[in-house]
Formats: sequence, structure tokens, C-alpha cells
Amino acid sequence: MNEEQYVATFRQHLPAVSKFLVRRVARDEVDDLASEIFEIAWRKRSSFKQGSELAWLYRIGGYVIANHRRKETKRGAWLPLLDTDASAPSAESLGIANVSIAQAWGALKPAERNILALSAFDGLSVNELAVALEITPNTASQRLGRARKNFAEKLD
Repeated sequence: MNEEQYVATFRQHLPAVSKFLVRRVARDEVDDLASEIFEIAWRKRSSFKQGSELAWLYRIGGYVIANHRRKETKRGAWLPLLDTDASAPSAESLGIANVSIAQAWGALKPAERNILALSAFDGLSVNELAVALEITPNTASQRLGRARKNFAEKLD
């Protein structure tokens, strides 16, 4: 990826990356973390695969969020609005108005919440999920199907 492609990727995907972050961290941290994601993307641009830009940025974002939360925990900061999972929205942020959805969401495993959030809220396809989660497309499809089934069961 050359500089011109990087700038185009930045302009195209900054809003989506910011929305990804808003669902996972405090709003006042979004700009700094988005900058960190794109800084890492620039440094790792040689590992970039054409056509999977957003999923690639989400994968970097997952690591940035996890590192950010570890730093906060080491400093003794409590993140009251965040779930304990390092990559999915909290049940509270999703279902305040609908208790049954919140309860079903909260009963899911963190990995299930993560894959459902990336699919439903961030709009990733199965192939993009595979890139973001560093798994094969077949595994992503199976995990997504199981998570959807489990969520539906918990709603009933």
C-alpha cells in the first residue's frame, strides 16, 4: 500500500472505525485510539491485503482496544460502561430499552458477542469476519451460525 492508497483508506474508513470504537470504549478516547489504529496500519501496510481494508483495521482495532483496557486496569481505572470482554459492546449499551435482549446478550459468551457485534453492528461479511478474527471463512461462518442460534435460544 503506497501513501496515496493509505490516505484513501483512511478517509474512507475513519467513520466506520470511529463507530467501531464508540461501541467499545468511552467517547473521549475514540479519537486517540482511532489515531493509534491508523498509525499501526501505516507501519504494517506491507501485510495489508487488497479488498479487506475495513476488516484489517477492525483486527488492529481489537488489539488496540485490548491493550488500552490492560493499561487502564494496570492504572486501577474502572471502566463502568464497558463489558469485561475486550472487543464487544456491553449488554447495557445494547438493550436498555429491551430487557430480554439485554439479558440474552449478557448470557452469551464474549466470543459470541464479539462475532455477532462485528456482523450485525459493524456489517462485516463472513470473509471479513475471518480477516478480523484471524480465522478461516468456514470457521467464521460456523461460529457466526452458532452464536446466532445461541442468541435466539436465549431470547426464547
